[in-house]
Amino acid sequence: MHQHADHDHGECGGHGADATFFARHHHLLLPAFSGAFLLAGWLVELAQGSGGTLSWILYAGAYLTGGWEVMDSSLKGLLKFRFDIDLLMLIAGIGAALIGLYAEGALLFFLFSLGHGLEHHAMGQARKAIRSLGEMTPRTALLIDGTEERIVDIETLAIGDLVRVRPGSKVPVDGRIIEGRSTIDQSAITGESVPVERGPDQRVYAGSLNGNAALAVRVERLADDSTMARMVKLVEEGRRQRGRSQRLTERFTLIYVPVILIGVILLILLPPAFGLLAFKDSFLRGMTVLVAASPCALAISTPSAILAGIAQAARNGVLVKGGAHLENLGTIKVLAMDKTGTITTGRPELTDVLPVGDIEESELLRLVGAVESQSTHPLARSISRACRARQLEVPVASDVRNLPGIGLEARIDDHRILVGGERLLDESASDDTTGCETARRLLEELRGSARTTMVAIRDGAVLGVIGLQDRPRANAASMIERLHRLGIRAVVMLTGDNEPVARRVAEEVGIDSFESDLMPEDKIRLVRELGRTSRSVGMVGDGVNDAPALAAANVGIAMGGGGTDVALETADVALMADDLCRLPFAIGLSRRVRRTIQQNLLISLGVIAALVPVAALGLAPIWLAVVFHEGSTLVVVLNALRLLVYRDRTN
Repeated sequence: MHQHADHDHGECGGHGADATFFARHHHLLLPAFSGAFLLAGWLVELAQGSGGTLSWILYAGAYLTGGWEVMDSSLKGLLKFRFDIDLLMLIAGIGAALIGLYAEGALLFFLFSLGHGLEHHAMGQARKAIRSLGEMTPRTALLIDGTEERIVDIETLAIGDLVRVRPGSKVPVDGRIIEGRSTIDQSAITGESVPVERGPDQRVYAGSLNGNAALAVRVERLADDSTMARMVKLVEEGRRQRGRSQRLTERFTLIYVPVILIGVILLILLPPAFGLLAFKDSFLRGMTVLVAASPCALAISTPSAILAGIAQAARNGVLVKGGAHLENLGTIKVLAMDKTGTITTGRPELTDVLPVGDIEESELLRLVGAVESQSTHPLARSISRACRARQLEVPVASDVRNLPGIGLEARIDDHRILVGGERLLDESASDDTTGCETARRLLEELRGSARTTMVAIRDGAVLGVIGLQDRPRANAASMIERLHRLGIRAVVMLTGDNEPVARRVAEEVGIDSFESDLMPEDKIRLVRELGRTSRSVGMVGDGVNDAPALAAANVGIAMGGGGTDVALETADVALMADDLCRLPFAIGLSRRVRRTIQQNLLISLGVIAALVPVAALGLAPIWLAVVFHEGSTLVVVLNALRLLVYRDRTN
């Protein structure tokens, strides 16, 4: 039975809407038939006495309906030379019939199938939470075709098509708003409880709910590649990945089942051989021990908690890519965090444009804007926004090349333009002594004011210095405090920015320590060092330039930004909203999952430890063993389902 945790008890959703009523509900109908046959057989036996043909036929009906799935699973396992839990129950039921305990055997199969059906139904609630994600995306869209609008299947849309999203309807595609401004409820994707305002040139996601105004949206992703579609796919894949607890339980069960079978055989054969019990009595005790020792609750204890935890995380905008990552998240003691786009908003504001030489401010900003327009870095986007705000006509840059850890190189009007950090002065402008000295003085002044700085160079001559300032997220300080309350020993900020900027942000939000002026390889080294000293380290970044550091951590956590490609594909955990409040929620949920698994293991092993000696001594009838056995399984599943209503208590 419960060994089926991974074939999903029929997947609960494997039968589509067009399946027969029996196919959709057989997990509850079979035990209902079994119970009816059992009751009828017992009543006939009371009226006619035991041994009647009619009662035997009715009990046989109870056996067939109650034991059908057990027999099916056991035979499939035996064909693969696998001894599983269902086999134990099948042997116990057949054994009861062999010694004439038809009613007891029928009761065993009835209660076993009933427990199976109720467990299947309860676990279906957790799977329903996952499947409901995929049902949030509409199947049709209103295509804008010239001057006409017509309804089409979303599968027929192509990248670049325009769709109309009416007020109060769901956004059918991932795309960018071309016309209109409205409030968008993105809770299905990001977990944000408050609708956000979106306007021209801003992204919207399939499955989000449009507010009070019509929008024209250009399709940027095909239906199968939408953020929601990928979320569902990754969550489905994630719940099939086994965590450490589940792997240990499965290895234990593989050894445990054969040991129990051998023990039961000895319990049946040895007492009669030494004249201690009649064979029938020892056989009955053996069958009762077989039921009592069956580790059904143990087998389902971990996967039920993992499934419910992943489902609750997904419903709250946290994508966890597997049981192992969900368990590991709760073990984190030290958390490393990128600064830009993680602790800060990632939307730096241009504060200073300081030319060196005879170039004008607007010309300096135009050239820097042309180079940075080819980059997706937050600083580059800030420069582009500043150019648009000042209505500057930015020239077209060609041959744009990334210089890792240094900056960008491009050609504009046959001139070589470089934009980046102070290292550019040493590597590309060493001949411009006066310009370098002036630039270094300006850089020092800006850094003293906690600015992030950039240098621009043209054909080896320094053009000027740019200063920007990124502000911490409004909830960053409270999030750090909540992490400390959760038991995170240290939060370490890692940044490529200069020391004054890093210090200002760290002091403002309550960071325990920071490392500044880092190259990408420095972040990897520091994350590994933190992992060696703390045993378990998490890394939080924007999922783009922090990807190597995310991979180096025990758990990589990406700020999803509404579902960026790298956030969904690189990290172990993705916060689908740019909301740091999801981080304490995710860690708290992980710890609750771990506690739930421990509770479930204690319940399942405790019931086995208590029942087996009692059954071996003949102090418990077989029906009582079945009741406690199935009861413990249902308690374990229901305990796991409590995770579906988990709420963060650190607010």
